[in-house]
Amino acid sequence: QVQLVESGGRLVQAGRFLRLSCVPSRNIFGINTVGWYRQAPGKERELVATITPIGSTNVADSVRGRFSIFRDYAKNTLYLQMNNLKPEDTGVYYCNARDGGGDYWGQGTQVTVST
Repeated sequence: QVQLVESGGRLVQAGRFLRLSCVPSRNIFGINTVGWYRQAPGKERELVATITPIGSTNVADSVRGRFSIFRDYAKNTLYLQMNNLKPEDTGVYYCNARDGGGDYWGQGTQVTVST
């Protein structure tokens, strides 16, 4: 098992930037694929970006070129750098870790992008 804690979400104007953080309860980055998902009201949860233990990334078309995912092993922290934010980026952002035993999710952090 692993616990995931997200932080960094807030209200921000379109065109600005945010960096979200996720801290797992133990070091998993060399073992498990981790990533970020988001969910807007009335919509299904969708993939934002993932990164594998060897550093391969998968980024959603909707955020490619604006968002990036990376890890800091020393700080045991997963980040989502969000640049040039748009109103359609609004939603609850969840940290995720996946292994053979299933998926683990954080509680989420709210990102609201205003016009």
